[in-house]
Amino acid sequence: MSANHEIRGRDCQLSGVNRFAQKLAEHQLTLRHTRTEVLQVNVGKLCNLTCGHCHVNAGPRRKEIMERSTIDRIVDWFAHTDIPTIDLTGGAPEMIPDFGYFIDRVKVLSPSRHVIDRCNLTILLEPDYDGLAEFLAKREVEIIASMPCYSAENVNAQRGEGVFDGSIKALQLLNATGYGIDQRLPLHLIYNPNGAFLPGSQQQLEADYKRELWEHFGIVFNKLYTITNLPIARFASYLKNNGKYAEYITLITDAFNPQTVNGLMCRSMINVSWRGEVFDCDFNQMLKMRWRDGARGLYLWEIDPAEVNDREILTGEHCFGCTAGAGSSCGGALVA
Repeated sequence: MSANHEIRGRDCQLSGVNRFAQKLAEHQLTLRHTRTEVLQVNVGKLCNLTCGHCHVNAGPRRKEIMERSTIDRIVDWFAHTDIPTIDLTGGAPEMIPDFGYFIDRVKVLSPSRHVIDRCNLTILLEPDYDGLAEFLAKREVEIIASMPCYSAENVNAQRGEGVFDGSIKALQLLNATGYGIDQRLPLHLIYNPNGAFLPGSQQQLEADYKRELWEHFGIVFNKLYTITNLPIARFASYLKNNGKYAEYITLITDAFNPQTVNGLMCRSMINVSWRGEVFDCDFNQMLKMRWRDGARGLYLWEIDPAEVNDREILTGEHCFGCTAGAGSSCGGALVA
């Protein structure tokens, strides 16, 4: 991509009015890309679960998975950058046939790179994935795991019957492997609300999680991140089916906090689809808000890393979810 080409994408607002952009302008704020710290790769929509909050609409019957040739092109591009971290997500990223190959290719790069696996926990217990926890530990892969509550009722309601028990067993397995204990093996958990409301205090929720999981199950972990449910895909369907969509949009819009903007993960991240397409974040990916050179959609290997800095980030109404209240903690940073 040449320097004189402007990267553009479509606004997700059907009305043609980007209320989030208007809100930024009201506060004299801009949302532009800074130095890239994370390359986030969504390797596909295949998953062993069908969660009610999933913004990817992932599930066991999805066929979209990254091929090895695409992995090679991504790693080859990544190798020639100074981006320190690659973040693998999905679906359940572990389910693509070349998940191990992807990690091994990254781990031999010089200088060394940090790898994150966004794990739903239950995949670690599936029959075909025996030894996966040990594989990740040996390669010192950081795990960020979805755990929407420390109670069985809330987890099972959101993720399916029996998922809580499986998640507990998986966390115990990870602890036994050294995760959450060995400083080289960080284990972080993700909380998101089980309904149309904003997360509570991340600090208080983390204290509650640590107390409950230790007292009842002997489980330890490093940090808890809170994430606001965004009104797209499966969660948007839930809101509309229950007559709560407009109410939720009002909730996140009214809770806009300008102090969250500088810490948004999209400012320091490039997001890539299972086909290699480029986006500002995983939510934009699901809304097809792709980076473009004129009318043509761009692939990662067409991007010059030096041209990304100060690029305007594509926004829409869903972005209010990441700026509501204390913000949404995809990368762990919240406004105090």
